[in-house]
Amino acid sequence: VKSEGPKLVPFFKATCVYFVLWLPTSSPSWFSALIKCLPIFCLWVFLLAHGINFLVSHRSASRILAGLIFSAVGDAFLIWQEQGYFIHGLLMFAITHILYSSAFGMKPLDLKAGLLMGLVSGSCYAFLYSYLSGPFTYLVAVYIALIGFMGWRAVAGMQLCNDLWTWTKLSACIGAMLFMVSDLTIALNKFCFPVPYSRFIIMATYYAAQMLIALSAVETRDEEDCRKRS
Repeated sequence: VKSEGPKLVPFFKATCVYFVLWLPTSSPSWFSALIKCLPIFCLWVFLLAHGINFLVSHRSASRILAGLIFSAVGDAFLIWQEQGYFIHGLLMFAITHILYSSAFGMKPLDLKAGLLMGLVSGSCYAFLYSYLSGPFTYLVAVYIALIGFMGWRAVAGMQLCNDLWTWTKLSACIGAMLFMVSDLTIALNKFCFPVPYSRFIIMATYYAAQMLIALSAVETRDEEDCRKRS
């Protein structure tokens, strides 16, 4: 907390600005896009503050940074989703989940966690299916598969039984779950029925998810610091 907390102060301030201004979505503009993306820009700065050499030498951290960049582009597209840019935003976030999955890695495999996430993802799609039409029938299926895979890789890193977990792995796990909650709320609100306080739920869980996933990138740096002290 002492080492990473101060670096996240700009993110918390930017998030407060977004919720205080609460710009209407009915009149999208570049200013509203900037305010929405500002917390994600601050997470770029948070990772860059650990040093370019750190990002270059640790692929997981650089992939999370790349995921945050695609997320910001996706956020901008979603500002104009009613003007036909929803699919563009969907594509950007699909790439984000691929990058996050790659950052979390395939070890340990944990097939039980994979089966659980597969059941959750399949159940979500089965519920949404009757509300989908046209290209969204398969686009949403692919997207759910990608975010479910990302969730699996984040959960698999939590080896609670073996007492091998770290706070950064816990951060990645919670962040992935919150990301899924945010996207499920978007899907329900867009395709199924109006969700009360949907915008607040979507953005609060989304910003928290991105912050926690960004925090998970500093794990390798913590391990290096511990080795240097010893």
